[in-house]
Amino acid sequence: MRPSIKQVATLAGVSIATVSRLLNHPGTVSAETADRIQRSIAQLGFRPNFTGRNLRAGSSRTIGVVLPTLTNTVFAQCLQGIELAARALDYSVMFTTTEYQPAEECAAVELLLAHRVDGIILTVADAGANATLDLLERERIPFVLTYNQLPDPQPGMPPRASVSVDNRAAACDAVRHLLAAGHRRIRMLSGRFDASDRAMQRYLGYLDAMRAGGVEPMPPIELELHTLTAAADYQQMLADPGLRPSALFCSNDMLAMSAMRDLRALGLRLPQDMSVMGFDGIPIGALVEPVLASVVQPSEQIGDVALRTLLALLEQRGGKSAPPAGPGRQVLAHGIRSGGSVSPLAGT
Repeated sequence: MRPSIKQVATLAGVSIATVSRLLNHPGTVSAETADRIQRSIAQLGFRPNFTGRNLRAGSSRTIGVVLPTLTNTVFAQCLQGIELAARALDYSVMFTTTEYQPAEECAAVELLLAHRVDGIILTVADAGANATLDLLERERIPFVLTYNQLPDPQPGMPPRASVSVDNRAAACDAVRHLLAAGHRRIRMLSGRFDASDRAMQRYLGYLDAMRAGGVEPMPPIELELHTLTAAADYQQMLADPGLRPSALFCSNDMLAMSAMRDLRALGLRLPQDMSVMGFDGIPIGALVEPVLASVVQPSEQIGDVALRTLLALLEQRGGKSAPPAGPGRQVLAHGIRSGGSVSPLAGT
């Protein structure tokens, strides 16, 4: 049986109220009494019930997090940034995933709200039209989006808080990197556009770069999940001269590394026969051979900034009945990691 606050008080020779005062307001107890209580706590192995205390104060000091998956380590990096910042500020984190299923987003949020989280950090399939975000606003639950790049709000509507890179501009830079290497036949490999507004924004960036370079865009390849093989798609792509590219731009690094594996299995040499460019800059991409060239997102920083933004919203809310006004879109800088998976086109 866990020791109780009553046992601590008895061992220290003080009242329960005195122990409670030390735990909640240390400055109200004399140094001598505090020392006796602390020795009793250590001797008994007593752990204060901070959850109960926080709930009585109107706060659980717990932040909910909803992410599409942790199998793509870009989201694990974001979660690490959230958790490290929360721990430093005396908050706990509770998280769940949706496995890229838009229908699961509402259920995930409801689960976290049932555990009395103070606010939510989340990544959704489509932030432009999302019933879950509408619900959070109606219920006046503070939230911050990560990775989703929000459209401008409707006139008279408060901006929603989000932290991301500029997906469209970053994808444009990635394709420009391929164009600068002499590639003109560039195809995009992506997850389903309807499961990720980031993928669609990156496709628009692909189109921007191709058109700005005076190059005809090629039809994209959409895959159900980034963990699935696309061998059949690659075989068709390689067999048809009209569809065969010299370079692939992939909407995330997991897709890019899967493509490298499958293309090798079909007998292609990388990058001699096909260059591959990723998006995310996950650390494992620097460990493969050849090193994966990629757009680098500051994912841990995205998590850190999102957590601090959410806590600022919670402070701002205070006792107000109206939902707090968020800071709107926060766009962080991206970079380009050069790697051996991209080489100049032969003959250029």
